[in-house]
Amino acid sequence: MAASSVAASELLQNMNKHISILYPKASYVIRRISTSRQRSDSQPQLRVKSAPKQLVGVVGLEVHAQINSNTKLFSGSSVRFSAPPNSLVSPFDASLPGTLPVLNTRCVKAAVMTALALNCTINRTSLFDRKHYFYADLPAGYQITQQRRPIAVDGFLDYSFLGGKKRNQVFKRTVSIKQIQLEQDSGKSLHDDLRSQTLIDLNRAGVGLMELVMEPDMSCGEEAAAAVGELQLILQTLGTCQANMSEGQLRVDANVSVHEPGEPLGIRTEVKNINSIRYLAKAIDYEIQRQIAVLQRGGTVQSQTRAFDSKSGETVPMRDKEGLQDYRFMPEPNLPPLIVYEDNASLPAGIDARQVVVVQEIREALPEMPAVKRERLVQTYGLLPEHSLTLVNEDGLVEYFEEVLKATNKEPRKVIGWVTNELVGQLKQQDMSVSQSPIAPSALAELLELQETGHISSSAARRVFQEMWRSPGKTALQIIQEQDLGLVSDTAQLHNICQEVLDSHPDEVNAIRGGNKKVLNKLMGLVQRETKGRADPVLVRKIIQEKTS
Repeated sequence: MAASSVAASELLQNMNKHISILYPKASYVIRRISTSRQRSDSQPQLRVKSAPKQLVGVVGLEVHAQINSNTKLFSGSSVRFSAPPNSLVSPFDASLPGTLPVLNTRCVKAAVMTALALNCTINRTSLFDRKHYFYADLPAGYQITQQRRPIAVDGFLDYSFLGGKKRNQVFKRTVSIKQIQLEQDSGKSLHDDLRSQTLIDLNRAGVGLMELVMEPDMSCGEEAAAAVGELQLILQTLGTCQANMSEGQLRVDANVSVHEPGEPLGIRTEVKNINSIRYLAKAIDYEIQRQIAVLQRGGTVQSQTRAFDSKSGETVPMRDKEGLQDYRFMPEPNLPPLIVYEDNASLPAGIDARQVVVVQEIREALPEMPAVKRERLVQTYGLLPEHSLTLVNEDGLVEYFEEVLKATNKEPRKVIGWVTNELVGQLKQQDMSVSQSPIAPSALAELLELQETGHISSSAARRVFQEMWRSPGKTALQIIQEQDLGLVSDTAQLHNICQEVLDSHPDEVNAIRGGNKKVLNKLMGLVQRETKGRADPVLVRKIIQEKTS
């Protein structure tokens, strides 16, 4: 009995010694030995007695971008959103016996173009693999992807976002791109709760995807959302993906863990199929706080696949996380290695250049990237970085802004306020795109030119803008004439109005004479109210200063 007690004591000492080596900053006490598997986050095996650790989030992303192509990755079936169910399915898409994949060259070119824009290394030879898993909407029981050797590796994405107390500071970050791989999409399961059945639509089965794997270089939802927003802009600029998240053209899986800075990364969970940038930020931030709460109460984060419930704002468990061994990867026997060529000089003799992918040709055709466009706007027009960020982040807004500048003599820094505040404010309020604006760039330029030449005041110009928005057929000049909004510049008339305002506000007049010049703005505002915003502000200021001196 004594011997067994000594043995047990030595066992506990060795266990505590081993734990102190692994976790030198915490003190642990072995409570009990249990053979049951602990599944709940709320059932810790060890009790932490040290002070709470400062835990931070770590975020990596897997982005599935639907390639902008007329046909699928390995078949000639058309790609079209909202087509009748199972109307765009070839024998290969349905995995009928005897059918073989034929690679779509357009999809390969799109992947290479995207990889170049993201500073990746293009693998001249890449391979296709089968990734096995069973879903009802995956007819073959496997997905053709690129596991061993993807088409591109080792890139990076620079992105920026607005932060600070006033949301007007530009923060710049970089996330590494581990790889970009080509793969086919699965079909779609349609769940009918009323009839307790699931229907399968294979229209999406076999659609070409680019999977972009981002390293865990981000720390919160805001950074991840900004990175995906920048990627979305790049894809749309390239034309390789329309990136409409509401139509499933861009879907994001977020890998989230927490750890103490300087320590190894923690156990990660995967939040699957997030189809909104706003939901992406919310899902990641919630998951970070959930994991921190689990660890702080002594629990263990489970390696899970989770989903984001947009109604509750929470992530919910779906299943245990699969490992690589669960997918039983194997080489795809029906597809040869994918070879791309650096330039025409490297093409084998007798090969048709139209049937292959040449990297140099794609590189030379790359359009201006969003980051380059922002820098050009700052350098060319003297804009603030936050203004260039707003312009580029709204599709079509840069072109709108530059069209306005061509038709007016107003300084770019004055035009930018109208575009980013008045125009964008109205567009967001009514959930409209720039292309849907009822005020054309030329119409806004006419209004700004009337203000610049002294025909209307700035307040009257805003009233005209609102009326132009409500009545697209009317010009700024027509509205000014109909509503009598022209600038009052008659000196005698303004003298009389200013005098009436001063006579009715003696306290403010005495304050100005006592040295409080800020009160002058209040009196100017009262004059503008009397004239319905039509008084020349320069002239009004001059008159009031003369009368109160």
